[in-house]
Amino acid sequence: MAAACARAGRDASSVLLVGASKQASPERVRQAVAQGLTDLGENRVQEAREKSAALSDLASHVRWHLIGHLQSNKAKLAASLFDWVHSVDAPEIARELDRRALEAGRRLQVLVEVNTSGETSKFGVAPDAVLGVFETLATCRALEARGLMTVGPLTEEVQKSRSAYRLLARTLDEARRAFPGARLDQLSMGMSGDFEIAIEEGATMVRIGTALFGPRQPK
Repeated sequence: MAAACARAGRDASSVLLVGASKQASPERVRQAVAQGLTDLGENRVQEAREKSAALSDLASHVRWHLIGHLQSNKAKLAASLFDWVHSVDAPEIARELDRRALEAGRRLQVLVEVNTSGETSKFGVAPDAVLGVFETLATCRALEARGLMTVGPLTEEVQKSRSAYRLLARTLDEARRAFPGARLDQLSMGMSGDFEIAIEEGATMVRIGTALFGPRQPK
């Protein structure tokens, strides 16, 4: 991460490491936190509930991020578990999450998930629909819009990944112009296989799983 920041002329502290702890055991996560990891990302709300309960003694030391798809019927639980939600991808999801966060007396930091690759298998709004989601978020009382997230294309072609991340950065610039009063300062992009490219293209959060915790264990 530091090397990628140096190539891009950025300070290494400008990028947050989010440990994608999905399927990592609580013991493995505890070891990572002991080594200085402060932010944990989970794909599934239910798995996050179990893991956060097992690591409840670390509650004051870590922030939990939802980095997987959020269904409206999981919004209540998500609002009580997570500090950050990276995957708001529809106005109705924003409104339901806001309602549930208000009920829980919590304020959440949220990102809008964008499908930058055009792959039908991926979640996220189209880049030209982002402003509409931000318009809804501007009316929410318990959610603060902070930026955008994307999952890079499943490819080994560097240019395709770079193009997707550049598109996300341009989309955030457009949102900043449209909502000058909002604190839109976050780009969540890049995983174990391409985080250096993402950092070079402006990522402020990278979601690293395999490189930290090893390959996923078969179920």
